[in-house]
Amino acid sequence: MQPLLPSIETLSLTEQVAQMVVVRASGYLFDHQIQYPLWEPTAEILQHWIRDLGVGGVIFLGGSAGELALRTQQLQAWAGIPLLMAADVEEGVGQRFSGATWFPPPMALAAVVQQFPDRAEYYAEQLGATTAQEARALGLNWVLAPTVDVNNNPANPVINVRAFGETSAIVSQLTTAFLRGAQQHPVLTAAKHFPGHGDTAVDSHFELPVLNHSVERLTEVEIPPFKAAIAAGVDAVMSAHLQIPALDPDFPATLSHRILTQALRQSLGFDGLIVTDALVMGAIANRYGANEAAVLAVEAGADVLLMPLDPEGAIQAVCEAVETGRIPAERIQASVERLWRAKQRVCGAVGGGTSHAWETQTPTGVEAQTVVSLLAQPQAQATVTNILQDSMRVHCPADSRLDRPRWSHDRRNLIVVDDALACKVLGQQAPAIALPESLGYERQVIDRHTPAIALDADTKIWQPTLLQLFIRGNPFRGSAGLTQTATDWFHFLVESEQLLALVIYGSPYVLDQFLPKLAPEIPYVFTYGQMPQAQAIALELLRT
Repeated sequence: MQPLLPSIETLSLTEQVAQMVVVRASGYLFDHQIQYPLWEPTAEILQHWIRDLGVGGVIFLGGSAGELALRTQQLQAWAGIPLLMAADVEEGVGQRFSGATWFPPPMALAAVVQQFPDRAEYYAEQLGATTAQEARALGLNWVLAPTVDVNNNPANPVINVRAFGETSAIVSQLTTAFLRGAQQHPVLTAAKHFPGHGDTAVDSHFELPVLNHSVERLTEVEIPPFKAAIAAGVDAVMSAHLQIPALDPDFPATLSHRILTQALRQSLGFDGLIVTDALVMGAIANRYGANEAAVLAVEAGADVLLMPLDPEGAIQAVCEAVETGRIPAERIQASVERLWRAKQRVCGAVGGGTSHAWETQTPTGVEAQTVVSLLAQPQAQATVTNILQDSMRVHCPADSRLDRPRWSHDRRNLIVVDDALACKVLGQQAPAIALPESLGYERQVIDRHTPAIALDADTKIWQPTLLQLFIRGNPFRGSAGLTQTATDWFHFLVESEQLLALVIYGSPYVLDQFLPKLAPEIPYVFTYGQMPQAQAIALELLRT
């Protein structure tokens, strides 16, 4: 049988550098379904990048699980060298691809730790195992998780509930458990975002955050979870787009030789893949330019260039840097050798099995029945339910407004979301809509784009209101939680005594802001999850 991977020496410099590039693609099958045309190429361009340029991998977003299973087969068929197939699935594969299992955000497990430490560790292991199994079933072989940042800044718009917690001890514990679960299946993992993105209040998708911590503080708080991940055998570490003057006064971590090579590679002894965060993000692209950023990242020690704005230009720029002596050729070969070790582990195995399948096997597709039998299984769904129930915060007073005659008529179900057009957790049958509707509530859905109306306590229309807020840290919005729309409505309903009950889906920091304003007779439920499963559990708790 022909070996899965060619000898590195047979590859030209351009082919070697191309293997270091991972490009973005839509998980949908057709060009007219593309959701982000600035980042996701058409099929013709993507095929050129894979077949002609020979890029090393693809990162996906969007589509259903079934579509992705076909998509990964299509792209692997285009490739002369097996591709790394990646996705940001920190909350399970269903977070990005509908139909698969969607877990609550990792911070839900930090809430479980407070009461049930052993249970939380078990859940983290199941999160890792289920995510890896379902990823493999769809043709993915690189899970870009876990997030091991310590989210000790409630105003963090980038990390927030994506983190396992607010202390390095909890994050380290749950990170290790997640990796233990994921390693039961042939996928790569990635700890992110080195050396720690948890204490920032600036969205690196737009601007470059600066973290003014001392080396001692970083060593005590931010670095330990990465040490734990490395000790647990994590396959890759993703860099952070932030500047830490104590470590490097000149360059952000993604472009810093001091941070990626000296700190991560040499001091921490990590010999796996170093992958950049997406190079299209404003913190890097706006300051350094698409092609120069790629060269600087390779100089710094990156093995994988994730989502360069111009893949062809980035490859050419790195090759020119080698040809002019700026980057040693041995530096490129070392990265490709690491990529080869990674690909040998995961590119040949399909649907489970040993990690040595690459020796005699070529990549093959996955049958539909295999996909169905491995996704959203009862045990995984039960784990999701258990995490949701064990991490919720509930206040259902005996003397509740829900039971008082004054608030029993003409009730309104007011749902506030960040962006109604981008909200995939709501639909006609979503419990947040269907359950109140079955009880006679009048539906009203608004978002931050809804035209503002005058809200004050003197407004004559009085209507008892169930307020449901879908609010969490949201990259690209630049905010860690509350929109002005949500804030205004909450205060209006409280001050006019129209607030019947409150449900918050997403950020615990929002509930903490609201609690001092809530009268004791107002029931509330907080859940980390936003998916229909979380909605059903939360609303049933209000009824009991």
